[in-house]
Amino acid sequence: MGKFSDILRRLKWVSPGKNKILLCPRCGSRSIRLSSKFDAWLMPRRYVCEDCGYIGPIILEVDEENGEIDWNGRLNS
Repeated sequence: MGKFSDILRRLKWVSPGKNKILLCPRCGSRSIRLSSKFDAWLMPRRYVCEDCGYIGPIILEVDEENGEIDWNGRLNS
């Protein structure tokens, strides 16, 4: 149980800020948007990637300072 509590302690909710980049978890594209105008206030958030067609509630958030983005809008690792 010690490892699990350590993980929970390290995780925290951080709302997307101005210096965050939202990326698709499947292809790494920045072409991701909410699936409808009702997401986030009436229904749970669902994101859609316009490049690969991913639909789901999970996205990647990267600090602009920590990630480099290439000219296609994809994260360079």
